[in-house]
Amino acid sequence: MIEAWLKSAPRPTLFCAGISAAALVMSLAGIPAAPFDPAWIAVALCGVPILYVAGRGIMDGFDIRAGVLVSLALIAALLTKEYFAAGEVALIMQIGTLLEDWTVARARAGLEGLAALAPQTAHRLRGDVQETVPAEAVRSGDLLVVRAGETVPVDGTVTAGESAVNAAVMTGESLPVDKRAGDAVISGTVNTYGTFTMRAEKAATDSSLQRMIALAREADAKKAPIVRLADRWASWLVGIALACALLVWWGTGELVRGVTVLVVFCPCAFVLATPTAVAASIGNLTRHGVLIRTGDALERLARVQTVAFDKTGTLTHGTPRVVAVRALSGAYTDEELLRLAAAAEQHSEHPLGRAVVAAYLEHGMPLPPARDTQVRAGRGITAEVEHRKITVGSPALLAGYTAIDTAAQCVAAYAREGATVSCVVVDDEIIGIVALADTLRAEAAAVVAALHARGIDTVLLTGDSAAAAEHIGAQAGIAELRSSLLPADKMNYVADEGRRIAMVGDGINDALALKAAYVGVAVGGVGSDIAAASADAVLVAGGVRRLPHLFAMAERCMWKVRQNIFLGLCINFVAVMLSALGMLTPVTGALWHNAGSVFVVVNAALLLRARDD
Repeated sequence: MIEAWLKSAPRPTLFCAGISAAALVMSLAGIPAAPFDPAWIAVALCGVPILYVAGRGIMDGFDIRAGVLVSLALIAALLTKEYFAAGEVALIMQIGTLLEDWTVARARAGLEGLAALAPQTAHRLRGDVQETVPAEAVRSGDLLVVRAGETVPVDGTVTAGESAVNAAVMTGESLPVDKRAGDAVISGTVNTYGTFTMRAEKAATDSSLQRMIALAREADAKKAPIVRLADRWASWLVGIALACALLVWWGTGELVRGVTVLVVFCPCAFVLATPTAVAASIGNLTRHGVLIRTGDALERLARVQTVAFDKTGTLTHGTPRVVAVRALSGAYTDEELLRLAAAAEQHSEHPLGRAVVAAYLEHGMPLPPARDTQVRAGRGITAEVEHRKITVGSPALLAGYTAIDTAAQCVAAYAREGATVSCVVVDDEIIGIVALADTLRAEAAAVVAALHARGIDTVLLTGDSAAAAEHIGAQAGIAELRSSLLPADKMNYVADEGRRIAMVGDGINDALALKAAYVGVAVGGVGSDIAAASADAVLVAGGVRRLPHLFAMAERCMWKVRQNIFLGLCINFVAVMLSALGMLTPVTGALWHNAGSVFVVVNAALLLRARDD
């Protein structure tokens, strides 16, 4: 029964640590609470789990960690009846463990959020009858109906109807993609308007979304945790501590001096160095709108060589905006062109149409009414405005209407810049164009420059076209570009074992890359819950503006860890010398050792006051 308890709960709770601390105070004050020294309570609650884990590690594979040295000090203190010293060392060790546990408690939460994206049901056609069935019941060849606002349940091909699907979840494309009969659609994408019929090409369990979920879990399982600093040096520490203790015992003939050496040599400063610095850094970052989800994220961030940025929603706003309005006919001004286009689009559900309307309304002017509105998926929208027939649609309109010679050139020019162009037709003549694009965030270029100043390389990874990637890359100052990437392509890029790459993304389609990267950083915002659950750090607000501060705090944190280790070694060295000279007893040695640990904690707490970069 005892072994089962130790296996299930080898680390004490904060409640146990509190009881142990109270027991040590009673022991130090000489308050009798039982027929035994109250320090035994601390030994039982905090020390026994340390002894058990250390013993099992040695027996299972001669795995020597920091707990082995602590166990030796505990046993030696107990054999010499220095119960307070034993309890104090055990408590300090477990406080460090509790701090470490606090920083990693949420390390692997969130993978199930991906599964929640998959629709639970699908609308299957049996002849002329439409039935609702569980999504997992869909088989290849089934005919399905997808309504406006619904998520495509499986991979397939459109057989009837026209619409536009939002593929940002799966590919990161910032704009909806028009779909008509014969076009492929993939699971996880969202039908933005209208209804279409599709033929399932795969079962739900083999769909693109389910493959993404499986890859995310696989990437998470492959990410090994960073070993604690104290555990890396444990073999050396155990050997040095034992040698010093034996030499002091042999040289002085006093066992108590050797025991004191073991007590003061305990690596509590090592154990506290990392978790206290990490906890203070996390507190600082939280105040600046950055959440750290994994305990070793800061250690890995300090080693990053390259930052890979997603484009849509990370470096850009993630929504289309009007970037240019150009009248091609002398009979209309740019303002009049935008007014007519917005009037025709005012009842549109398409994101591009809503962006045109929003751009006009920014001027504070009312829209003229529109009548007889007709939507032609993949072509555009037509309406009667002020007794004129206005059509706003894709460049495919150039082939069906009278176009000014420069129209095609303008369309091509804006397309090269990564923009989507809508042509505006009055009656039967194309009179101008409206260019829309996903625009760069104001802080993006400064953030990239700050990373370059730190010696960190940058790369842009996007599912958008090469033209869109080049346009945003040039504005942001990123030279290395990768375009037309699927989620698995991003994952393969950042998982390169030869480079320490941090992935920065905001979308669900970034979840694979965030999990597979050396470290993942999610940018908060709409649709970012799954990305955040897959990341090691989350920029809650302000886009990527806090990214330089995150890297700066990671470097400061690791510098503070190294500083604390050095100071801890100096304190321990002095304590060992005093113990060898007989100037410290196990109890006073434990107090000295405790004072050194407190100094480490206070020094780490200075990170809380570090300023934003």
